[in-house]
Amino acid sequence: MTLLSHEFQALSARLGSDPLQVQGPGGNTSIKGEGVMWIKASGTELANALDAPIFVAVDREKAKAEAFGAGDGTCKATVLDPENTLRPSIETTFHALVDWAVVAHTHSVATLVHAISPEGRRIAAEKLAGLPVIFVPYHKPGVPLTGAIAERLTPETQVIILENHGLVCAGATVEEVSDLIAEVETRLAMPVLTPPAPAPAAAAPEGYQWEAAATVLATDPRLRALALGGSYYPDHVVFLGPALPTALGQPVCLQGTDGALLQDAATTSQAAMLRCIADVLTRLPEGWEPEAIGPAAEAELLNWDAEKYRQALAARS
Repeated sequence: MTLLSHEFQALSARLGSDPLQVQGPGGNTSIKGEGVMWIKASGTELANALDAPIFVAVDREKAKAEAFGAGDGTCKATVLDPENTLRPSIETTFHALVDWAVVAHTHSVATLVHAISPEGRRIAAEKLAGLPVIFVPYHKPGVPLTGAIAERLTPETQVIILENHGLVCAGATVEEVSDLIAEVETRLAMPVLTPPAPAPAAAAPEGYQWEAAATVLATDPRLRALALGGSYYPDHVVFLGPALPTALGQPVCLQGTDGALLQDAATTSQAAMLRCIADVLTRLPEGWEPEAIGPAAEAELLNWDAEKYRQALAARS
């Protein structure tokens, strides 16, 4: 198998171009061979996998060792090309740990709908019965999450549901991983349960525009309460801050019960995250009560150097 093959890059680009799979610079893919692992660089976008050098080569064994204390956990010291200034993904340690040639991690909306609530996780376990799947409780991305995966991982594991985070699929070939993702998506598919709301009649405040896809987060009382009540997965916190604000001056906010506002200066990543929370909550069934990651977990993400770096790259692009 040729590393960084067109087939691998095409899968990465396809996942990155689908907002129901990956939003902005979220998600990552990797491919291993002969001690080398190529992985998406932090802050880059999978959608650009066919058009830009978004992958960085690391020493796979050294990256795996960083999961267990041999290093600072960033895997910067494992980069094989000293001329490459890109940082490996903050998820590099778990990609190195998973003993399959190809690994794809997405923030699949269908997975998130299930993974943010106890009821959803129970139903997901039933829907995924027969697949080599494990469920991993929420941990901060990076080494803490890798440690939690390591406690549950078996040689047979090919599907990992990361609670309040996303999906990991792994396999021997690109085709196998692509097929596995399709199977999981089919089994976990959720219809949109809350219909779109009409666009606000009033003009948006100066410097803002109405975000039609997220209007329902303001107009539907249940969804509004959920959107304001907490953060349900890491990238929401990284790019939008905790929950959704209601005051102007932020990249996004809910304007009363009229609609959702997107600042003209907002990044594409922030726009993608606003759409993502709408995509998730409009598919959440009545009776599934989502659990927010909580203020302590939010503070960990907001004060984390690795995520500040990713925010800076996303803003620059």
